[in-house]
Amino acid sequence: MRHTWTKLPTLLLVLVFIASMGLFNSTQLFGQQNPPAGQKMIKDPAEYNAYIAALNTQDPAQKAAAMEAFVTQYPGSVVKIDALEQAMAAYQQAGSVAKVTSTANRILELDPGNVRALAIVTFLNRSLASQGDAKAAAAAGADAEKGLKALAGWQKPEGVSDADFDKLHKQMAAIFQGTAGFVALQAKDYPAARDHYMKAIENDPNSLQDVYQLAIAELEMNPPDPNGFWYVAKAFQLAQGNAAAQKSIADYGKAKYRRYHGGEDGWDQLIVATANQPGRPADFSVKLALTPAEIAVKAVQENAPGDLSFGDYEYVLTFRDASPANKDAADKVMQAILEKEKQGAAKLKMSVKVISSTQGTIQAAITDENQQANKVDLQVTMAKPMLRPPAPGATVDIVGVITDYVPSPFTFIMKEGEVAKPTPATAAKP
Repeated sequence: MRHTWTKLPTLLLVLVFIASMGLFNSTQLFGQQNPPAGQKMIKDPAEYNAYIAALNTQDPAQKAAAMEAFVTQYPGSVVKIDALEQAMAAYQQAGSVAKVTSTANRILELDPGNVRALAIVTFLNRSLASQGDAKAAAAAGADAEKGLKALAGWQKPEGVSDADFDKLHKQMAAIFQGTAGFVALQAKDYPAARDHYMKAIENDPNSLQDVYQLAIAELEMNPPDPNGFWYVAKAFQLAQGNAAAQKSIADYGKAKYRRYHGGEDGWDQLIVATANQPGRPADFSVKLALTPAEIAVKAVQENAPGDLSFGDYEYVLTFRDASPANKDAADKVMQAILEKEKQGAAKLKMSVKVISSTQGTIQAAITDENQQANKVDLQVTMAKPMLRPPAPGATVDIVGVITDYVPSPFTFIMKEGEVAKPTPATAAKP
């Protein structure tokens, strides 16, 4: 389950908002006699000027370099972490993922609970883990756990609007919850994965990797959660424009759907429906395929028992003890057999394959399937001893009265058996 189908720069847009978080005006940074509690204050004019100059640099690469130079020149600055966050955002804008990662890790060395840096390393490690990096997977899980704890108490930074903070908070929650879900999915803890993915898509309902992996978590459960079919269809819609992704999703989803539902009817309609549905409907459901025992009951309900074949008889009688409905169906089949024998006054004749024999018994196979497998489904007690019992593998006509059966392994019990004599061939005229 390593599919992500997502480019790093796209999901790293979370860093764009970091750039707006460290913007402090001159009153906040320098010169205010009685700053508000908790507000950072640069007292050295040279340090203040150096920070503002770096902050106002427009070119991302130059801005990152200026912030790095500031940190080097003023390692004890009250805005050191702010400067590193600005450098991290600038590296992202410049497209340097390696620098983003290294800077995020530097921030975490100084501030282990830094929410923004945790979001970055968590996302990057999940991306590596999805490619099979076990070490990155372990790191991603640990960082996601730290991030969720830190996010719970995270306060809106100075200079950030309520709307931007809400948007950033949702993106970070989606990263942490989605990664926690991914780690649980890899551990095959499907209920935990489902819970995390559900919270992830509450914050980012259009995340292809989270929606698809939520579907996997639900469909791999035992028994499967049918809600997963809606999410796999939604993932197919989210993968528009990526033919390879859509094929992979459809192949997986349809295979699970056939197994659960018993056929592909309704699949295409489900795909179409999710295109216009932002979320899963509360009444969504997929009809479960009939179980073998239910099929046995249905066979008797939809057909006259006397018209069924011996193969059908065996199938129905095999599930006699599955439910009261199966017991009733089996009784009807057995009654139909007895009626064919006129309650023992007449004998049945059938062609069988001999599996083994003695002078007084024959173990035989009736159905084609059992004959090919050399599997006994008829036990015959002969009316009188045979001088020459038929050899194993021989096909003979048996005449007798079926009196009972054993459901498992299925075997008809026949009494008063005899081997019918072959019909003499008609002599050819000259």
